[in-house]
Amino acid sequence: MAAAASLLAARSFRLPEAYWAPITTLVITQSSLGAARTVSWHRFVGTALGAVGGVMASHFAPHVLVFGSCVFILGLLSAVVHLDLIAYRFAGVTLAIVLLVPRAGPAWQIALHRFFEVASREALGPPILSIP
Repeated sequence: MAAAASLLAARSFRLPEAYWAPITTLVITQSSLGAARTVSWHRFVGTALGAVGGVMASHFAPHVLVFGSCVFILGLLSAVVHLDLIAYRFAGVTLAIVLLVPRAGPAWQIALHRFFEVASREALGPPILSIP
């Protein structure tokens, strides 16, 4: 709800890059630390879920209700498969990037790029300070 509300607020102020508001909200409100290997795995899985959700949601207009519903569904899915908040956070961030960032190419391409960005970063090991 906070992510959708931040998107509405940013759009109401006609900010040129309103997508950063929900991205920042998801990162800040769901921050947590854990074991490096577990954190990396959850980032990887969460990014994959968000990428798939973003591609599926891209068939609709990037409306606040579509975005908010997708974040909610990702939360339910994360709970059902027993993922932690790290996976949910990365799923939401990836969803926001794929669904809300204006793009020239197809959504699947943006989703694949985001997935590879996170996957390659996780393969190198977790950074000391990480901002998705």
